[in-house]
Amino acid sequence: MSKNLVIVESPAKARTIGRILPSSYDIKASMGHIRDLPENSFGVDIEHGFQPQYEESRTRGRNLNDLKNAAKSAQDIYLASDPDREGEAIAWHLQEVLRKSNPKARFHRVSFHEITRSAINRAFEQPGEVNMNRVDAQQARRVLDRIVGYQISPLLWSRIERGI
Repeated sequence: MSKNLVIVESPAKARTIGRILPSSYDIKASMGHIRDLPENSFGVDIEHGFQPQYEESRTRGRNLNDLKNAAKSAQDIYLASDPDREGEAIAWHLQEVLRKSNPKARFHRVSFHEITRSAINRAFEQPGEVNMNRVDAQQARRVLDRIVGYQISPLLWSRIERGI
């Protein structure tokens, strides 16, 4: 196993954090979400607890493959996406996907509200786990968006077009 892998959302953050952390950390950017509901189908199993059916992003394919390859040789993977619902969901999706590339890796959630040496050092001194309450909140919002988008929007547009 080689370096520790740190994944943030943006390349700019990756460069800045790379100047702060020691060289034993390989810092990569996820470029946002790496999985989502399918583009061409409903993607929510309403009959089984509104279970979302995620697929890996086609637009992030090359970057995702790079993350998977980096994860294969990492002993510790630090998920450092933004400390909000979306960031937590991104961290969870990364963990779910990258665990398949390296089942032996240890995953850690680190979050910071500012990109300063002291804030980053504090975050890495006390890593935690993905907050599933935030992940569930983001998933609920995403599933509701899909239900509204697929079932209600066409009805509304048909009524608007007919002037009803």
